[in-house]
Amino acid sequence: MKQRTWPDRSTGSRFTALQFPITEKDNRRPELTASARKARIKRRSRFSCSRSIKSTEGHDFASLPFDVLNKIAASFTLPQLRVASLVCKSWNDALRPLREAMVLVRWGKRFKHGRGVRKNLDKALDSFLKGAARGSTLAMVDAGLMYWEMDKKEAAISLYRQAAVLGDPAGQFNLGISYLQEEAVKWLYQASIAGHVRAQYQLALCLHRGRGVDFNLQEAARWYLRAAEGGYVRAMYNTSLCYSFGEGLPLSHRQARKWMKRAADCGHGKAQLEHGLGLFTEGEMMKAVVYLELATRAGETAADHVKNVILQQLSATSRDRAMLVVDSWRAMPSLH
Repeated sequence: MKQRTWPDRSTGSRFTALQFPITEKDNRRPELTASARKARIKRRSRFSCSRSIKSTEGHDFASLPFDVLNKIAASFTLPQLRVASLVCKSWNDALRPLREAMVLVRWGKRFKHGRGVRKNLDKALDSFLKGAARGSTLAMVDAGLMYWEMDKKEAAISLYRQAAVLGDPAGQFNLGISYLQEEAVKWLYQASIAGHVRAQYQLALCLHRGRGVDFNLQEAARWYLRAAEGGYVRAMYNTSLCYSFGEGLPLSHRQARKWMKRAADCGHGKAQLEHGLGLFTEGEMMKAVVYLELATRAGETAADHVKNVILQQLSATSRDRAMLVVDSWRAMPSLH
């Protein structure tokens, strides 16, 4: 259809350049109609949104039973608990035990790894158990791990089961590992092949202890070394021992010292003790006292005697310098 560029005579006046006021009965231009519709839709959407917000203000969040709320929040982290606690006063009161549990978990980790405090496994376990009693699945898993390391398998499995029932993935995983050791080794091997460093270390432990798989020290040492090269500090320590005694790896004091120092520099307490004693036998007194003091602060009380012997041989200036080094020391990045 041909578009007209000029009004037809039938349309009336030809003076189309003159602007006349438009009344309500006049036809709007298409583009003006579209923009007006958009503006109207925005106003309506804002109005309906504000009405919907106002309609939820009277919702009674406190009607949710506390036991259900605590089961839902049992695996929450501290930031998640803080957000949930802001929903209403009732939730704030109900979630207080779980917030307290998070503080206990934090202190438990500090005591377990000697972070900012002297390493104390008894206090660490006590903190985790108190957190577990308050309903935190994170505390249950940490306490279970400590019991497992203490060879108290039944106590560990009980805590894993509690966490698993509450929906904690780590609790479910650890419970599965506890019951299905042979199946677990298969998956640990797959993860190790894919480069998962912690899986490599766990696989090495299974091979070393004959858990779920035949004892194989050579294979265990090979996976210890792979995990150590990936930055896993416990694997560094075990790799050093393998080189030191020629178990699974060729006897090499140079390699043993290299991996022991790396583990010590990453904050491994026993490695700091061993490396400090090695430096002492080599006559490196200043370096030895630094590592032995670090080991002492990490909870290795066996370092005290040798450290005190060395300190008596040093001048006051040297002692002060050594303690200054220790106070300013920071562990190298690693996987624990």
